[in-house]
Amino acid sequence: MTRPNLLVIRSPDTDRAVKFYEAIGLSFVKHAHGKGPQHYASDCDGFVFEIYPLGKEQPSTLGVRLGFSVESVDDTVKSVEAMGASIVTPPQDSRRGRRAVVDDLDGHRVELVSQ
Repeated sequence: MTRPNLLVIRSPDTDRAVKFYEAIGLSFVKHAHGKGPQHYASDCDGFVFEIYPLGKEQPSTLGVRLGFSVESVDDTVKSVEAMGASIVTPPQDSRRGRRAVVDDLDGHRVELVSQ
């Protein structure tokens, strides 16, 4: 069975980005591979989500849409909105459960769902 195991986004402020994603329930460790840049990584049951610094040589990852299952969409939206995140679609019931869409503090579109 094929399943995703890695997603990397880039941020001009990795510490700020980590705070946003911690607010939705992820936890991170900071490290570097060999001579590569320091970055943050979160391992969720074998799926690694990494936040790397955005440099002049790297392309933007703003076109990537992210999705996370969270404990409570409504509570999570309140938390990230208080941090300055933009609410694209407020919490509402959908065929997939409770759902909202927000933009993180860098502008990545993030879908949040809960059952």
